[in-house]
Amino acid sequence: MLKRYHRLITERALGAVFGPQALEEIIAANLHQDHLLTGQIGHPEFHFDENAFAAGLAYMEAQRGRIGEALMAGRPRPARRAFGRLVHAAQDFYAHSNYVRLWLARHPDGRPPSAERIEPCDPDLLTSPELRSGRLYYPLEVLSFIPFSRAWAMARLPRDSHAWMNLDTPECGPLFDYAVEAAVKRTRLEYDRTVDGLSPEEMHLFVHSLTP
Repeated sequence: MLKRYHRLITERALGAVFGPQALEEIIAANLHQDHLLTGQIGHPEFHFDENAFAAGLAYMEAQRGRIGEALMAGRPRPARRAFGRLVHAAQDFYAHSNYVRLWLARHPDGRPPSAERIEPCDPDLLTSPELRSGRLYYPLEVLSFIPFSRAWAMARLPRDSHAWMNLDTPECGPLFDYAVEAAVKRTRLEYDRTVDGLSPEEMHLFVHSLTP
């Protein structure tokens, strides 16, 4: 998703939980995952691209492990940065895969449920052999983001490309709203999973502390 939507999703999911500075640290780390050189090229697991589902989940759990280690050492800022990276991946899953399309395919009568009703972790869909995410065909993928070359690049990109499959912006159509709602729910779910088992002191450090 574009950065402004990652911010919106994170604020909706976590704004009532974290203090203002803590939330901004999480958002900054989340947005940094889209840095062209350090967060995009060569890291499909950061965004669940290239069908990298197992690698993406492993990456999220590695970040969760860093959170626990940092909080045990009394270092909340590294913990929040790791959490920002974790939820960026979780949010991109819905924008970069066909999960939303598979979920809606269960309602083929022409009356799909509202976006607010989407279930973000349907076990059958998460393990479905039909689950796919967009492949990155460079350099055409880059050219598809440039207005004057977009039409030319899109005409040459396969339909399984990120450019065709993504739900990164409202311009991608009505499924974007479903991706956003699923990402909000998943972000809060990942928060609940992350804080489960934290001590009161660790919880305070994570959510409120302004210490290094």
